[in-house]
Amino acid sequence: MNLLVRVIASLAALCAVPSLADGDAAAGQQKAAVCAACHGIDGNSVVAQWPKLAGQHEAYLARQVTLIRDGARAVPEMAPLVANLSEADIADLAAWYASQAPAAAAADAELAEAGKRLYQAGNPETGVPACMACHGPAGEGNPLAGYPALAGQHSVYIENALTRFRSGQTWGEDDNASAVMAGVAARLSDAEIKAVASAIQGWYKVP
Repeated sequence: MNLLVRVIASLAALCAVPSLADGDAAAGQQKAAVCAACHGIDGNSVVAQWPKLAGQHEAYLARQVTLIRDGARAVPEMAPLVANLSEADIADLAAWYASQAPAAAAADAELAEAGKRLYQAGNPETGVPACMACHGPAGEGNPLAGYPALAGQHSVYIENALTRFRSGQTWGEDDNASAVMAGVAARLSDAEIKAVASAIQGWYKVP
């Protein structure tokens, strides 16, 4: 119950935060050349450890780049690349990637079946809430509350992110969304992390 209260409080707080993005996608395309090496020319990364950015919510993308630039979110590989980005640069990049279509991917059918159950219903025995409570029934996320779209994201990236959250990593002590995720992930087993990550990558696609 305490976790549910925190989720609701987080949603309320994030809904009050104004959008950080109002960019020019065409300008963002030009500025994204340096990003393509890891995230793909259209935001569909081919290396599973780097997230797909295509189709992600514009404000979410802008906020994450800002957190990385300002040192609140630790991503050593990105930090030097975003250190000198202006607010306009960040907004343009976010607009470009948000305008792109995410590529489809396959899932491990056996893992995805268990992951689908966890995503939809959580695990009442261990107090894990349903992922769809924040990330939406179709993995579309909640842009007003600041929760990202997940459908089609690389399972490796999801596994790594959940493992870091489980270890207690957050994006600054005042970041409600990552604090909620750390609380949720603390209750997940390795098997649950793998299963839900596979379901997210293939977006269910089970027999």
